[in-house]
Amino acid sequence: MSFTKADLRGNYSWIHTQEDDPKLKGEPDSSLLNRSEGYEVLYMIKKLMAAWGLTTVLAGQKIERMIKAHPAHLRSQEHVMNWIYNNWSSY
Repeated sequence: MSFTKADLRGNYSWIHTQEDDPKLKGEPDSSLLNRSEGYEVLYMIKKLMAAWGLTTVLAGQKIERMIKAHPAHLRSQEHVMNWIYNNWSSY
């Protein structure tokens, strides 16, 4: 199962430049996650689903909700990923 743009529930900007393309590095890193940018949110969801063996649309949508709800002071991809991992069961 592949989570797609059509599975997202939020409204996002879908404009990006080469410099902020999350696929360039291949792994969540210390660069900032723009939770309003559809490409970045979709990339993060797919990456986490693959890493954690999640296969349902509902799991992807839960990650999406958590991306939107994470504390504002956590801005890097790594920090957001760690927050989602640490709060998964309680969210």
